[in-house]
Amino acid sequence: MSSFRAEAEAHFRGLRDRIVARLAALDGGEFVRKSWQRPEGGGGEMSELRGALFEKGGCNFSAVAGERYPTAPGQATAQGEGRTPGQASAEEDAALGIRPPRAEELAGKPFFATGVSLVFHPRNPFVPVVHMNVRYLECGDLAWFGGGMDLTPCRPFAEDTAAFHSVLQQCCNKHDARYYPRLARWAKEYFFIPHRGSERGVGGVFFDYLRSDRARAWAFQRDLGDAFLEAYVPIVERRRGTQFTDQDRAEQLRWRGRYAEFNLIYDRGTLFGLKTGGNVEAIFMSLPPLVAW
Repeated sequence: MSSFRAEAEAHFRGLRDRIVARLAALDGGEFVRKSWQRPEGGGGEMSELRGALFEKGGCNFSAVAGERYPTAPGQATAQGEGRTPGQASAEEDAALGIRPPRAEELAGKPFFATGVSLVFHPRNPFVPVVHMNVRYLECGDLAWFGGGMDLTPCRPFAEDTAAFHSVLQQCCNKHDARYYPRLARWAKEYFFIPHRGSERGVGGVFFDYLRSDRARAWAFQRDLGDAFLEAYVPIVERRRGTQFTDQDRAEQLRWRGRYAEFNLIYDRGTLFGLKTGGNVEAIFMSLPPLVAW
């Protein structure tokens, strides 16, 4: 294993541990950890919580490898390389270090991927669902970073949305003032549900293929992951005591249907995990425990 792979794995494991410890304290419950191995190479560890505050939540670590980067019929690759949403030109993206690999650069090449993925579904309809994924990938001679985080409230509050985005903007501006406008637009487009004609939530930031300067990209990746608790915990603390009715709960379960639809049909992480032989239980951790249509 390369020294950087080991560094990335160690960092993502530590990030997972910090997030799990803080959210367990917030909930008052305990995460159940379960390790898994991938026959083709690597594995990971699930950390799942079924608590009083979080009806279902998980924060998973993985590090997997294989001899051939996954592809699917009708796709250039399992993660849709070659497309970078968010209304930016290739020249603008290149200036930020965003350069999608070409399909021929990936086809048949060995790969390595490691990162942290989390989703938390609160019981209270007024506490928003949150998602984050931060990852590092190698394929052949190429390597890049990707990920982001977004907020999905059933009942949006303008002050919560502003506070969440403010933390992300400050994190982005620390590294490049051009990051936040670009990555927020990318999230707005990525988390759009075409068949519903609406966004999944109130956005956040999203990026992929960040690879021109590894040291610079890695510093940003680390800071973004560390910004998660600062962005999300104050919102949970502000809304967790809000009283709600049976009607509010019924609305929440119907609204969760859109979350499930997006993750099963469009989410890159879900598709990539399934196509690389990942742990199905860990992959579907993102789905809510109860949902209605």
